[in-house]
This record gives sequence, structure tokens and C-alpha cells, in this order.
Amino acid sequence: MTSGPSTAIRTVRDAVRTQLWPLPTLAVTAAIALGLVLPRVDASVDAGLSGWADTVLFGGDAGSASTVLDAVASSLITVTSLTFSLTVVTLQLASSQFSPRLLRTFTQDLFVQSTLALFLATFAYSLTVLRSVRSGDDGQEPFVPRISVTTSYVLAMVSVIALVLFLAHLTRQIRVETMLHQVRRDASGTLRSVLPPRGEGRPAVTVPTGVGQPLLATTSGFLLSVDADELLDVSRATGSVVVLTAMPGDFVVEGTPVGSLHPDPAGPGDAATLSAEIPGTFPGTVPEEVRRAVGSALRTGTERTAAQDVGFGLRQLTDVTTKALSPGINDPTTAVHALGHVSALLGELADAELGPVESRGDDGSRVVLHRPDLEHLVEMSLTQIRRYGAADPLVVARLYRLLAELSWRVSPADAWLVERERGRLDHTVSGSDFDAVTLAGLTELSRRVTTAGPTPSSRSAHG
Repeated sequence: MTSGPSTAIRTVRDAVRTQLWPLPTLAVTAAIALGLVLPRVDASVDAGLSGWADTVLFGGDAGSASTVLDAVASSLITVTSLTFSLTVVTLQLASSQFSPRLLRTFTQDLFVQSTLALFLATFAYSLTVLRSVRSGDDGQEPFVPRISVTTSYVLAMVSVIALVLFLAHLTRQIRVETMLHQVRRDASGTLRSVLPPRGEGRPAVTVPTGVGQPLLATTSGFLLSVDADELLDVSRATGSVVVLTAMPGDFVVEGTPVGSLHPDPAGPGDAATLSAEIPGTFPGTVPEEVRRAVGSALRTGTERTAAQDVGFGLRQLTDVTTKALSPGINDPTTAVHALGHVSALLGELADAELGPVESRGDDGSRVVLHRPDLEHLVEMSLTQIRRYGAADPLVVARLYRLLAELSWRVSPADAWLVERERGRLDHTVSGSDFDAVTLAGLTELSRRVTTAGPTPSSRSAHG
């Protein structure tokens, strides 16, 4: 779990990407500025334009210019309403048919944001330029900003092309295969940025034992990100080891423990301020300034994000799978496809360094951050699917193949996990009402799990 500017940048970027308003707002602001500046440029260069410009630029009078600009502005705001309506319908479909946790996948779609930005910018620009057109009826000098009107026309044509491309993009985005691929791609990007590859020689993490002084959450919500640098400051100031048990993705409740402080005689600060008469404990309560410092290092929100939450992608894929297996949807094919992505993502996680991580300052300050291990991630991914898909032989067969695929990726130390999950799946199959042929096929798949994976020598090379 990284810290510092990269964490802050990644968190802010994730927050901005999942909002529909930032890019359109910037585009409208730029369009208004262009609509104010370009007519001035028109006025200064119009007299010096050569004859070829007449064949390219708008050549009508003020009335015609006003008509063009008014038509572009009115049509673009209508198209924008249509585009927004289609986007909302897509969000509703994704929420009801697949999972409400997939809405972030659509709202962070850069193509959708760019299309809305283009339509609104064209509307704002045309309306702004319309203010500068003067017919001369009111005694003022007639003025037709030819370059500005031509630019509005070009933007309108680009918007028409963008509308066609948007409709094609939308029909592709609502396909479940596209959504599953997008979720796995985003989750892969998160784990590559947060987790180091397995076997990088990371030193072992020593988690302090004993009863420490609890650190209480200052807000309620999903834990989105942790700034380890700020927690190192707490460790440095208190001469203690900061242990954070809450992980990104957990829902924390204000006033309940999210971690603890443990005495560290070798720490850089004044341990006497928090040291205890009984080794391994602290008397009293954590000072308010320490509590506020810890609270500022933990960013919470109303929904989970992929900034540091390595299990969020698996949660989304599992939700799609269980939703497909529900009686109201009854789509086992989608469940089988989703399990393929679950298998691929679990394989990537098996290749990463999981479990607690320690941040250590040059002055000896220490922070231990908990994060999920492979057992936790496998349990989260397979338990619900195994239960809800127990009656479907195709789903059960895909679960066996998932375990066989995972056996090729896990380290020798985690090989027991695959065997345990195979035993649990065998128990589920034994309690299901499958015919003899189906049962024989599933038994063979179970046997293949035990023989899958590399040989011990090649497994060691892989790890």
C-alpha cells in the first residue's frame, strides 16, 4: 500500500474520473471563453482576409448567421438531453441487471464524458457567439463574425459524427462481456499500482502483539485510501508502532477501532508519553491531536473505489455472478463468463505480494498496514458463488476449472488453499441432486484439480 503524492494523485484521479460533470464543465468554460475571444479576432482580421476565405468561411448576412447559430444551439441542447437520457437508461440497466457496483464503470467512461462535453461546449459556444452578431438595425455597425459562425458549423458537424459514434459505443458498453472485461482491467491496474510482485524480497513484517491503545475512526464510511506518510508522522511523534487493521474497502464506523498504537522503545519519539506500566498496553486514551492526525490519514467515502482497494474488482465480478444466478435473472451463461474473469484476476493476485505491509521511516518510525491475503480474497470470491450456483452443473464445472487454473499460479505455501476449496466444492456436489453422468463428469474435474499445476520444481521457478 503506497503512500505520498502517488497515493493522493491516484485517489483524486479516481474520484474525478467517476464523475460526469468535471470534463463537461471544463469544456463549457473553454467554449464560453472561445465564444468571447474569437469574434474579437474576427473583427480584427476580417478586412485582411483574402478571396479564398469567401469560399471557406460563412458568407451570409447577420440574419443568416443568427439563424445558423440559433439552430446549432437549440439542436445541440436537444441532442444533449437525448444523450443524457440514454446514459441514465444504461445506468439503470446495469444496476438492475448486473450489479449497482458497476455504475462507476459507466460514469468513468471517458468517451461518454467527452461526448457530453462536446455537445454542451458546442451549445455554449454558439449561444455566446450569437451575442456578438449585429444586423445594424439598431444603429450599430453591422457585424458578422464569419470565422466564429464557421467554427460553430464545424462543431455541429463533429457533434453529429460524435452522436453516431456514441450510439455505437453505448450498444457495445451495455454488453456484459464488455463490462466484465472493463472491471477486470481496472482491477488489474489497481493491483499493479498497489501490490508489488511476489518474491521481490520484501522483508518480513513483524506485527506487534499484545493489547495496544485503540485508534478510533473519526468518520463513518468506506475506507478509500490510507496515507502511510501521515501515519509515520504519528509513529514518529508518539514513539509507537501504528498498526492499522482496517483495510481499504472496509466500512468503518465512527468511534470504533480501526487500529492501535503499540509501545516501541526503539521509536524516535517520546515513548514516555504513551508508555504503560504493563508492557504492551497503554493507559488512558489516545490524545485528541493523535486521533485527529490518524483520522486525516484515512480517507472515507460513501462507496468503495479502486484507488487502493485490491478486492473491489473481485467484489464487482462476484456480484455480477451471483446476480446472474438469482431466480429473477437466471442467466448461468453470464455467471460462467464472469467466473473466467474471476479466475484471471485471482491468478494475478496470487502472483502479487499480499498480506500485511510495513512502512518504516529513516528514523525508525513504523507503520503496519493490514491488507487482504489470498485466503481472504478466494473466500470472498467463491463462497457465495458456490452456494448459489450449487444446482447448476455448468457453474460447478467452471468452479472446478477455476481451482485447476489457480493451482498453476499460487505459491507452494498457498497450495493448501486450492485443495481446501476443492474439498468444499466436493462437499457441495455431494449434496446436490445430479444424475450419474453429470456427477461422474464433475468427479473427473475434481480429480484434475489435484493433478493440475506445475511440478514442484517448475512451481518453485514460477514463484
